[in-house]
Amino acid sequence: MLVFSWFLVTLLLVASSWAKEEVATTEEDTYRELSVGELLERANRDRTHDFNEPALIGGDIAIKLEADRNADPCTSRGCLWQKWSDGKVYIPYFIANHYSSREMSIIIRGLESFSSISCIRFRPYQDGDYEWLSIESRNGCYSYVGRQGGGQTVSLDRQGCLYHSTVQHELLHAMGFNHEQTRSDRDNHIRVYWENIIDGMAYNFDKINTLNQGTPYDYNSVMQYERYAFSKNNRPTMVPIPDSNVSFGQATQMSKNDIDRLNRLYDC
Repeated sequence: MLVFSWFLVTLLLVASSWAKEEVATTEEDTYRELSVGELLERANRDRTHDFNEPALIGGDIAIKLEADRNADPCTSRGCLWQKWSDGKVYIPYFIANHYSSREMSIIIRGLESFSSISCIRFRPYQDGDYEWLSIESRNGCYSYVGRQGGGQTVSLDRQGCLYHSTVQHELLHAMGFNHEQTRSDRDNHIRVYWENIIDGMAYNFDKINTLNQGTPYDYNSVMQYERYAFSKNNRPTMVPIPDSNVSFGQATQMSKNDIDRLNRLYDC
């Protein structure tokens, strides 16, 4: 009888553990299915600006000066990371120690994903490096656009930013890329419904002189936000043209065009 009771308790504990694991897996799968734009909006939704954090435009692009709000620093002053004599672009990074081992693995996977498709090589920070990416869990998900000089923050908040797509998205910002929906040729491919945008956030859709690198507009870019981005009334803020039924803004990783323009920008 004692053996049977022990077996029954063990069976109940195992079943409970399986149930918890299944719930956790289901929740993780639910979040994983969200597009990068949805993940970024969710993570930055309740972000409050303070003096320790940069102002953001476009939802997740950090700026230093208000003058940068309507300008692309990569076309106005240059922003490329240095290319070495072996043809590689080595970018030092430092990851803050407040991440768990699982969270670290997500970040590292995102960093390493650039090596197989480009000449970009992220490597750990070393003494003497004068410019690097400082990856930290700060208030939301954000990055500056292009090389800034010195240590520049890439914020990957532990609460909502640690997904492969969001890591790639913020790293592409750091490499010099803006959002797809701000491309100079946007109006040929996307109609913006300004009346549906959250009050005070219309600037997130301003067109700028982006680094398109001769690649076509890409609805599947990891830099393209989704149909209801920054909507105040659950109505679309963006609709593709001429075919409004085209799926867009659903990327969960870099597209072929994302990779092509990265390689063209850095002459890989």
